Amino acid sequence: MKLHTEQAEEYLKSLVVETQDLASPVLRSVSICTKVEEAFCQAHVIVVLDESTDKEVFTLEDCLRSRMPLCRLYGYLIEKNAHESVRVIVGGKTSVNLKTVLLMRYAPRIAHNIIAVALGVEGEAKAILARKLKTAPLYIKDVIIWGNISGNNYVDLRKTRVYRYESAIWGPLHYSRPLLNLIFDSEWVKREFVATLKNLTATRRQFGGILAAHSIATTLKYWYHGSPPGEIVSLGILSEGQFGIPKGIDFSMPVKFENGTWVVLTDLKDIEISEQIMTRMTNKRISLPITEDSQEEQVSDAADFLNRIPQTTFEKPQSLEFLNGFEGKTVES
Repeated sequence: MKLHTEQAEEYLKSLVVETQDLASPVLRSVSICTKVEEAFCQAHVIVVLDESTDKEVFTLEDCLRSRMPLCRLYGYLIEKNAHESVRVIVGGKTSVNLKTVLLMRYAPRIAHNIIAVALGVEGEAKAILARKLKTAPLYIKDVIIWGNISGNNYVDLRKTRVYRYESAIWGPLHYSRPLLNLIFDSEWVKREFVATLKNLTATRRQFGGILAAHSIATTLKYWYHGSPPGEIVSLGILSEGQFGIPKGIDFSMPVKFENGTWVVLTDLKDIEISEQIMTRMTNKRISLPITEDSQEEQVSDAADFLNRIPQTTFEKPQSLEFLNGFEGKTVES
């Protein structure tokens, strides 16, 4: 861990004590790293969270300027010190996809092993839907999160299914029904469901401590042991052009985990996203500094934006939207 202040170091020391108090059978030891050059030494798993010094920013350009220096340093140290098969999980409340793509940029040799956690958004959506249906969130499966995990994303319910739902129709444990067939009030999905999640994102009250920890732990478990067979999991990964998503951006999309890696579910049917919606999710017109004398160039394409980010060539580094289907139609908020 990189420490910025004595107060942060004291906080981490207290966290070490609390962790030891767990008396966990899988915990051997806990240590604090205060020397930058020793960070991530032979690490097999790295979890990147929000910095305590992160300030609220309102534009992508500001986000880039505030996150780039630390991500550049982390990327350099991860490639230099971490184990060659290290797995990097990025979570938090702000700029999750941006931090992920910056780490990929500055640690290119392990880019495939850098992912962004989307299970927090997925869990929030399932909880809201479960309250509406008067059931438990664990019985709701296959909610797909598209796009920016901590910002402009889409919650897709077209593949979502509900298990063990109490109604006139009952079946065995493996029996499920399409969620959109059980919520007859389509206006609730379009308005109240959307508004509730939008408010969580706008106020950044999503991803409390318990939810964040559970989302990271579950993602890590899936990565090592596989996700439940047949279930869809949302994950922020580097796009290779699947589903019409521009190449080279970090984007949440449907995957499954198996054999120690993740696989994009490109064989899913009827989950196409319209060109208009895709453009709205991926194109951001921003200004990026391209020289040290603060000259700027307008960038309108998300993939081009990534290409403008300077790579490490030296030894040491210096509105929420939803997509749902009703009767085969796309519903846009």
